Amino acid sequence: MAHNAGGSLQQGIAADKLDQVWEYPTSPLFSDAERVAIEFSIAAASQPNEVTDELFDRMKQHWNEGQIVEIVGLVSYFGFMNRWNDTMATPLEEVPAETAARHIAKHGWALGKHGRGEAEG
Repeated sequence: MAHNAGGSLQQGIAADKLDQVWEYPTSPLFSDAERVAIEFSIAAASQPNEVTDELFDRMKQHWNEGQIVEIVGLVSYFGFMNRWNDTMATPLEEVPAETAARHIAKHGWALGKHGRGEAEG
């Protein structure tokens, strides 16, 4: 989450939009296409997978096949990276940690075992 928060800002996502990502269903800062992509991403990352035919059909209303493949690819990649980094307690770099503390900590994110020097082994 921390790296994605910083990457979002670097790619031009406004800080106020990042701050409201957890309110995406009702925030006026998100388009219908963005809302369904976020909902789809959360469902695809869930275990068990919660993508339904209806949700996939709603994705197709806003995104073409190639875009959907890219979204699923990113969800899958970050799922792998999150499992790897959480299992290995990979220390988080200073800049992503600071960005996450500013923008996503209020939504439950915490540095936890990813603090420098906390991981052993």
